[in-house]
Parts: sequence; structure tokens; C-alpha cells
Amino acid sequence: WLIVVAYVAMIVQILLVYSGIIKIFARMNPLKFLKGEMPVMGFAFASASSVGTLPINMECTEKMGISKEVTSFVLPLGATINMGGAAVTITVLTLSAAYTLGVQVDVLTALLLSVVAAVCACGASGVPGGSLLLIPLACGLFGIDQNVAMQVVAVGFVIGVLQDSAETALNSSTDVVFTAAAFEHHRRKSQSHV
Repeated sequence: WLIVVAYVAMIVQILLVYSGIIKIFARMNPLKFLKGEMPVMGFAFASASSVGTLPINMECTEKMGISKEVTSFVLPLGATINMGGAAVTITVLTLSAAYTLGVQVDVLTALLLSVVAAVCACGASGVPGGSLLLIPLACGLFGIDQNVAMQVVAVGFVIGVLQDSAETALNSSTDVVFTAAAFEHHRRKSQSHV
């Protein structure tokens, strides 16, 4: 069930959050955008490597009409700090630990955990299972003992093959989303100066 919850959370992230960002900030059709980034997500899922997906990301963004000037800066930066999948993993595993231990978590605290996980995920190492090492930090927000937190990390390693592939696909998708948004911002700024 943990994998199912993580996958559902990642799908919601792509379909709702990223589609909203694409529509509002990148001013692109979200369905067309999703279709264009499918090769990125597929390769990232199969390889479980954000950095290995970088050439495919560059190719897909160029096909979407995003300038090489923006792509060559945003994508390499994004491959190291855009870890949306890691943030989802940290949040889901920490909330499952809290739920298992009977810790009451209100909506506001869950949102705070999500923000903390997103910020911490920027520092997650780009290796398989790298986000799992941030779970003890997140568990500390709920007063969960570090020994129990390390057991959650162990569970993360057990489901890691399936979870890490989806996490990497979401991470790579995040790179493309923010590259498109940065390109639209750059394009509008350039037009205003003319």
C-alpha cells in the first residue's frame, strides 16, 4: 500500500500541480506538454537516474520550442536540486510512520512537512535511495524516535526499486516543468525590454 500511496501522490503532483504551473506560468497546454515530456519520464523511470536523463530532457525541451540558452542553464541546475519526487517520498514515508505510531497529524502540520521535505529534497544526493536519508530529519518533526525512523528508511530501501524509479521520473518531470516556466518568464522579460 505504501507504494500505491506514493505513486498516487506522484501522479497527483504531475496532473494537478505541474499542469497548473504549465498552464499559469509557462502558458502552455498541459496535455500537449505532458505528451511532450513522456519520453523524459519513461527514460527516467527505466534508468532511475536524473543526471542520465539530462540529454533526453534537453532534446524534449528543444522540441517544445524552449531556447537552448534557457535549457542549458536550467536543466543541469534542475537535475541537482529539482527533487519533487524526493519530497513526495519523504512526506509519504514520514506520514506513514506517524500514522503507524498513532501520532495525530493535522492538515497544517502535514503541509509544513511537505514544505520542509521540498526544501530538504534540494539537498538530497542524486543516487538511488538518496532521499531516504532525509526521513529521520522529517520524522523528528513528529517526535518519532531515530531508531524507528531508521526502520522507515529500511522499509524505503525494500520498496526502493519501484519507488525510486517513479521518484526519478517525477524529478525529471520537475526539471522540464521549471525549464518551461523559466523560458516563458525569460521570453516575456525580453519582449518587455524591446
